[in-house]
Amino acid sequence: MSNSKYMINEDAAGFIPAMANDKIVFKEFNLWYGENHVLKDINIRIKNNIVTAFMGPSGCGKSTLLRSIDRMNDIIPTCRTEGAVYVDGRNIYKEEEDVYTLRKTVGMVFQKPNPFPMSIYDNIAYGSRLHKVAHGEELNKIVEKSLRGAALWDEVKDRLQESAFGLSGGQQQRLCIARALSINPEIILMDEPCSALDPIATMKIESLMRDLKEDYTVVLVTHNLQQAARVSEMTAFMYIGKVVEFDSTKNIFENPQNGLTENYITGKFG
Repeated sequence: MSNSKYMINEDAAGFIPAMANDKIVFKEFNLWYGENHVLKDINIRIKNNIVTAFMGPSGCGKSTLLRSIDRMNDIIPTCRTEGAVYVDGRNIYKEEEDVYTLRKTVGMVFQKPNPFPMSIYDNIAYGSRLHKVAHGEELNKIVEKSLRGAALWDEVKDRLQESAFGLSGGQQQRLCIARALSINPEIILMDEPCSALDPIATMKIESLMRDLKEDYTVVLVTHNLQQAARVSEMTAFMYIGKVVEFDSTKNIFENPQNGLTENYITGKFG
């Protein structure tokens, strides 16, 4: 399945009909920073409750594509877009769309662990307090549920009032995943979440990704081909701003349809 064009017709309210468990749909999506055309004619459908990986050489646009899903690129003054990105059938780039509401449904985990300078408990409680959705015992339950969801509760349940900076790098990254889960998102975006971690911590994060897809749509940017092969069901190979090939991870690695894809996964460039 290559990155071929297809027709998507909106209704008057800006919705498109969902197809085959679609969660996120890119339609003819283009993005520029000033005169730099960073993303070019992106047309892919991302399914719910699987891990989808974006891979490709440095500078190919994979992190920019990921951040288009929660419109984080909007904070760059020179950024402009054409085309559409649909989440649950709704075009999130329509002028009337509320970015604040969108970001409550999308959790983001960055390349390096970035815990807040506060306690483990307060790191997780921060989002709920900010959005005024819970307090007291209800907040305690959210903290515990989020830490359990990130496979961290048993390691920190007796240290909740200690600084998050006292955790190891791998624990800090799982704390950041727990913080993302605390706002009860539907989508989890992960931008090279293991690049700063040791092999043991990486193994734990990868195991967690496989668990998370039971309840969330997970989209992963990775430079690690083996990681994409281990954890994802679908993979997009990107090169110079384009999705060259998008297919099941098995097909991408075992039967690529594009010569560029084959050359990349066999190590001829990267």
